Amino acid sequence: MSGSSAVYTHGHHESVLRSHAWRTAANSAAYLLPHLRSGMSLLDVGCGPGTITADLAELVAPGAVTGLDPDGGVIAQAAEAGAVRHLANVTWEVGDVYHLAYPERSFDVVHAHQVLQHVADPVGALTAMRRVCSPGGIVAARDSDYAAFTWYPQVPALDEWLALYRRVARANGGEPDAGRRLLSWARQAGFTEVTAGGSVWCFATPGDRAWWSGMWASRVTDSAIAGQALDYGYATRADLERMADGWRKWGAAEDGWFAVLHGEILCRV
Repeated sequence: MSGSSAVYTHGHHESVLRSHAWRTAANSAAYLLPHLRSGMSLLDVGCGPGTITADLAELVAPGAVTGLDPDGGVIAQAAEAGAVRHLANVTWEVGDVYHLAYPERSFDVVHAHQVLQHVADPVGALTAMRRVCSPGGIVAARDSDYAAFTWYPQVPALDEWLALYRRVARANGGEPDAGRRLLSWARQAGFTEVTAGGSVWCFATPGDRAWWSGMWASRVTDSAIAGQALDYGYATRADLERMADGWRKWGAAEDGWFAVLHGEILCRV
């Protein structure tokens, strides 16, 4: 997402990519979809494994779409997935949001999902995205807001997990409570016509609970987040195992419910 100015908190462990690959344009970019039309050019910044990118490419085809991510391994995975879907209008590139190697006014839409929370200078990132967006075009961003996560039943270990995650993310130079700040960042980046909103992911069915809790139980013990928490001295291995057990306990609750709030912005150039 960024260059060397911030550490990507999540890393690219299998459990992280499992979560990213679940994302679609429908469940992660619904606020943008009414504004898309055939023939638009689109840049997807921080595209990860490319599932959202691929959906957007189908919606704007034959418009040219570029999926951009700083991690070459993830870009290779995205390219493979795109090939399976026979997407002829997508280019996959390794790149940095701060140094977008495109001329001004190159794209009708510039999109970023769960990116601004991980960069050290989100206003600078939005400014760079604005530079490559055509007049009349849209810069769109969606980010979660960790402080607004809420769940039932209450499991003390999940409170510990949330506090730990927010501490690690900020130590890495990011802002985990990004969702509430998107409108402010957009205005600081020079946008004057901004539509701000919000939406949620909600995990409340047995299948959703099993997937969400299992994914986070693995992430808190095995992904980059675990290594960073240990390296920074913010948690012990026993702490992480207790948090993972808390996730499994929540996932096993028949009345378990978890909501992830997101902020969203549509910025007209």
